[in-house]
Amino acid sequence: MAGFREVYGMKGNGKDMHNFKVDYVIHYKVPPKERAKAEAGFVQLIQSLTKVGLTAEVRNGDPGSLLVFVKIASTELLGQQVYRSRLHDWLQGIRTSGPNSNIIKALQDEPVMEAERLRLVYQLITRPENESGAGVSQASSKWKYVADVFPLHDQPFNKAWIQKWSKKYLLDEGDLEDIRCKFGESVAFYFAFLGCYFRFLVFPAALGLGAWMLLGQFSFVYGLGCGLWSVVFLEYWKKKETDLAVRWGVRGVSALQLPRTQFEWDYEAEDAVTGEPVKVYPYMKRLKTQLLQIPFAIACVLVLGSLVVIANSLEIFINQVYDGPGKQYLGFVPTMILVIFTPTFSTVLMSAANALTEKENYDTVDAHKAALIQKQFVLNFMTSYMALIFTGFVYIPFGDILLPFLEFWRRTAQTLTFSDKPLPTQQFRIDPERISSQMFYFTVTAQVVNFATEVIVPYVKHKAFAKAKQFQAKGGQSQDHPEEAEFLKRVRDECELEIYDVTDDYREMVMQFACCFLVNNWVELRSDGLKIAISCKRPIPWRSDSIGPWLDALGFLAWLGSITSAAIVFLCRGSHDGMRGTASQITAWGALLSIFLAEHFYLMTQLAVRFVMSKVESPGIQQERKERYLMKKKLLTENIGQSVDEKAPMPGLEIGEKITRQALEEEARQTSIKGHGSPEELFWQRQRSMEEIILVGRKMIEQQTAAQDEKKNTPAPSPHA
Repeated sequence: MAGFREVYGMKGNGKDMHNFKVDYVIHYKVPPKERAKAEAGFVQLIQSLTKVGLTAEVRNGDPGSLLVFVKIASTELLGQQVYRSRLHDWLQGIRTSGPNSNIIKALQDEPVMEAERLRLVYQLITRPENESGAGVSQASSKWKYVADVFPLHDQPFNKAWIQKWSKKYLLDEGDLEDIRCKFGESVAFYFAFLGCYFRFLVFPAALGLGAWMLLGQFSFVYGLGCGLWSVVFLEYWKKKETDLAVRWGVRGVSALQLPRTQFEWDYEAEDAVTGEPVKVYPYMKRLKTQLLQIPFAIACVLVLGSLVVIANSLEIFINQVYDGPGKQYLGFVPTMILVIFTPTFSTVLMSAANALTEKENYDTVDAHKAALIQKQFVLNFMTSYMALIFTGFVYIPFGDILLPFLEFWRRTAQTLTFSDKPLPTQQFRIDPERISSQMFYFTVTAQVVNFATEVIVPYVKHKAFAKAKQFQAKGGQSQDHPEEAEFLKRVRDECELEIYDVTDDYREMVMQFACCFLVNNWVELRSDGLKIAISCKRPIPWRSDSIGPWLDALGFLAWLGSITSAAIVFLCRGSHDGMRGTASQITAWGALLSIFLAEHFYLMTQLAVRFVMSKVESPGIQQERKERYLMKKKLLTENIGQSVDEKAPMPGLEIGEKITRQALEEEARQTSIKGHGSPEELFWQRQRSMEEIILVGRKMIEQQTAAQDEKKNTPAPSPHA
């Protein structure tokens, strides 16, 4: 199959010599105290890789580790894997048509992308042995010395990618296609969502600027406008992601669930459809474990809520009650409390979420990830919005209930001064502007800090560790071949990078969804690309057909934002004089009515937008319908769509067959051999051709017409006869 070398190619820049055509690197640890076991595991690793058609090369890594370079052994094997994958997609309904049975022709019609090749090679490495894979999994105790399996960065592409984005304001379809070809559909969907989100943010940003200049703070117009915007954006994105899934050929790919190696089944049962044995974990057993999510959520509320109440009440005391020396410095104490204890408590609760998800024992990777995302969302929601909820629904409307806390902090401060002289204080007054300053921190300061911790700090830390490692190795003799030295140095550096998880970026954007900030999204779009290029390992190019469970999280936040915005506007509007702050001055029916009206406005708008959207067929759906129509038409043409003209013969008869003497004699001979035949056979032998049928039929018509005429001309008998 020499033609494979001409057919095989990659969409992209095509420059892969800088990586020596390496598909994956397996970072293999060799602890000095476990050398014998590590060596046996290494032999088993190479044997497993070779058995499935992968070629390997080994080089020295950092002290105590090896670098195993892996690539697919032949283009013929790659073609077979591509064909099997595409055929499987067609059988599962992901592709509208099956691949050409001629593999070379199939690859000519649809060349192999780099992301597709890397995904198939990764599946060859990690797929279980009973599914024709090497079975190499870091989660398995069998491969405990395998530290990581990752593809190498395409440095020329990364450099050109970042330079290109630094000169553009918006992403176009070509940019998304480049991301898809290099990093897979999962990452491409994230950047597509981010680009769409950025474009839509222009409306609330302009509306907010206009409302601030013309209507002042806490405007009902702005609240309603944001509610309308969130509905339109979410419904539009649902259409958009369907279009992208169809265009990228991955619609329905989420139905292909990857098995989870850590799944522990109780018993095997026969599949009702296929008849094959399937591993079963009882649903009721999992449900009992899932019920533990209720106390988990309560624990999040209590722990993080208590931290927020303590820190915010102390901040209120320092900034609005205390009026003594050192006030400008004491104002940092609540911030320090939050900075120290929030990550600590979050880490503990996140560990509990991971343990709970493991205990729920899901059989597929997607189900496990979705369950973990739900718990992470609850935890991040509490961390991000608890302070705003406290200010909006406790401090502003019911500030008087904070007086016991303020008195507690006053007594504590009095005790710490070791003096009988009363602390200098001032009268406590509610400041509605507090929520504005918190929102500014959430949308500006927190995003700057997040950018630094997400991109700058990991990069600086990695560079510092690399310099330290280089200094320690100074004076040592390198065993690398000169032509490989620079390449191996880069690979060793990439081994130390963090693993990129697109879920973290989704979580960050979803948490920021409630506070629209146009400039931050423009920066985020580029910082995330920079993070992938320089701060993280190259991600495995997984496929996806949507943004997953994060769409439900966005819908929840949009609904919650519509009602909380209405409540905050009602509670804060007209309270600039600081007179509000007691329950008696807040009419409960007014707050409840504003929430009721806002929610119904949101739901009615959602129904209206969905109705309008349903009448507009998206280009993706049209394309899919067209492809399915052409496929059906092709199948009908190939199988039963033969052209029929007016001279087509009747089945079993030749055109214009004549009743001749020879034909009658042949018929008589066949009858004498077979006998007179059954009544059914004799019934169908009365007329032998199309001409005879027409002749006999015309004769019958003529006879019937003559009989009817004769009957009309015959006089009726006389009644007296």
